[in-house]
Formats: sequence, C-alpha cells, structure tokens
Amino acid sequence: MTAAPGASNEPPAAMRLDRLLVYLRFAKTRSAACALIDAHGVRRNRQPVRRAHEPARIGDVLTLMLAGGVRVIELVALPARRGSPSEAQSHYREIDITNLDTGNLDPIEE
Repeated sequence: MTAAPGASNEPPAAMRLDRLLVYLRFAKTRSAACALIDAHGVRRNRQPVRRAHEPARIGDVLTLMLAGGVRVIELVALPARRGSPSEAQSHYREIDITNLDTGNLDPIEE
C-alpha cells in the first residue's frame, strides 16, 4: 500500500509562524497569534516579524513579548500538531536572557 500523494511522515522543513505559535501553545488561536505578530510582539533571529505567514525553521531563535514577560526560545523541532504542553515544550528550548547581548537589534518601525 502506498501513501497518498503529498502525505509524508517526515516533519516539515518550515512552518508558518502563526501556526507554530498555536502548536507550541504560545497562542490559543491563529487569530491570537496573528494579533501578537501584528502588535510587533515576535522577532525571528533578531529581526522583527512583519507577516504571520513568514516561515519558521529548526534552529530559528524566536523572541516573544508575552503578557508574562519576554521569552526567547530556539526551535529544535517543528511540531506536526498542537499537542499537550509537555509535547509542545519538547520542540523548543528556553534561552536564558539574563546575559543576553542586546546590541545590534533593529528597531521596529511602524
């Protein structure tokens, strides 16, 4: 038996940022993820994210300005679905921001 065309067991090479934020449980819905991105609350590899459909890849560093504060994560895998909180946390690692170099950041322009 062969797999359906386009079906694959391999993880995706890239994923839309709005969908990723939902799958990693940083946003409850894609609309909420889009609102966070539109409010300039997300950076990818130190660059402001301008559109929700921008791709995220393994190894990317995301800076998220959330209600509880700033979180910096590195993607270690891309999830295939929205799972439990522990499953979501297995796809990224937290980066300690206490000694983070804040130089060379591009200002977010309106």
